[in-house]
Amino acid sequence: MYSPEQENISTTASTKVPAKYGELIVLGYNGSLPNGDRGRRKSRFSLCKRPKSNGVKPSTVHIACSPQAAKAISNKDQHSISYTLSRAQTVVVEYTQDSNTDMFQIGRSTESPIDFVVTDTVAGSQSNADTQSVQSTISRFACRIMCQRTPPYTARIYAAGFDSSKNIFLGEKAAKWKTCDAQMDGLTTNGVLVMHPRTGFTQDSKPGVWREISVCGNVFTLRETRSAQQRGKMVETESQELVDGSLVDLCGATLLWRTAEGLSRTPTLKHLEALRQEINAARPQCPVGFNTLAFPSMRRKDTPDEKQPWVYLQCGHVHGYHDWGNHREEREGREGRQRECPMCRAKGPYVPLWLGCEAGFYVDAAPPTHAFNPCGHVCSEKTAAFWSQIPLPHGTHTFHAACPFCAQQLTGEHGFARLIFQGPLD
Repeated sequence: MYSPEQENISTTASTKVPAKYGELIVLGYNGSLPNGDRGRRKSRFSLCKRPKSNGVKPSTVHIACSPQAAKAISNKDQHSISYTLSRAQTVVVEYTQDSNTDMFQIGRSTESPIDFVVTDTVAGSQSNADTQSVQSTISRFACRIMCQRTPPYTARIYAAGFDSSKNIFLGEKAAKWKTCDAQMDGLTTNGVLVMHPRTGFTQDSKPGVWREISVCGNVFTLRETRSAQQRGKMVETESQELVDGSLVDLCGATLLWRTAEGLSRTPTLKHLEALRQEINAARPQCPVGFNTLAFPSMRRKDTPDEKQPWVYLQCGHVHGYHDWGNHREEREGREGRQRECPMCRAKGPYVPLWLGCEAGFYVDAAPPTHAFNPCGHVCSEKTAAFWSQIPLPHGTHTFHAACPFCAQQLTGEHGFARLIFQGPLD
């Protein structure tokens, strides 16, 4: 169905089919990064079984170390997490190899321990240049995911990732504490938030509740602000296990987790292309210019062409681009301004329509009949309804619904509009 690059994968001897745990897809991109996917920096990342396990699990705990002793332990050729309690005291937890799991690390750093390089998503950005001036809030070593190497391939998420020295350091200012069983735990500066949808990732899905994941994988209610010192309350009834449709927020980028099983039920790019051709075959017309409209190829997702459908988002009437009702003060900018629909006189944004090309964001395989407001990305009704009710973290303390294909904040009563096409007159 998909052919994303596979790396560090193992294959079964009998079938040679890669054993896939799942995929992480970055919200805000319509099938690829603006300037194309390159190496470990891309809009979707496949987690596949490695030829040899690289998972780790906690082992020896060294309590009341001096900073010098802590450094000596950390310098050993094995993974460790250091919790600095004061200038004179550090707790170091050594980690040992776990042959039952594979570890994948996500973060902003381009150093080798990071498997999936993620940078801040800028809503509606068309090129990587748009994101360069942004001061990043994503941690260099943001989180790690541990996948069981045997079915059902359970994936568990933890805050923070190990650096090139195989260490995680929680400094004096980081939120950290001793647990009831005398172990250590902590939170990263801006935190790793997770939301599991209710009833999975289907057309009946409903949003769950956002939680924070600790360095040891425990689940907490959100802090008062993203980087507050005081942790939330522990939620013992919930788990850090990722399910199909789980959302992971790294404070600057939000990732969607799709299981291999979930992806097998998702529409393919071939299916989306067939739906595009079906719409175009119906020869929808502009009610003003009477010219035939056509959605462009899914490879073209930036500049509108002359047959591009445009929509009045207030009412949903689809037109070609024209100047009807474009008052003099509005003519300086082509799109997005308040325009009056010639069909029903409703006033609202007038924007080009773009097909949503990232199949992993679809909750069903129904035809693309609805457009997000105000960006004009088109998808199925159930997909639009699902994303319009998901509160996505924005900045360090707010939440709002956004288009999954470009990350623009949704506006209007519902956040999307039903498209009304006019058929050919002949």
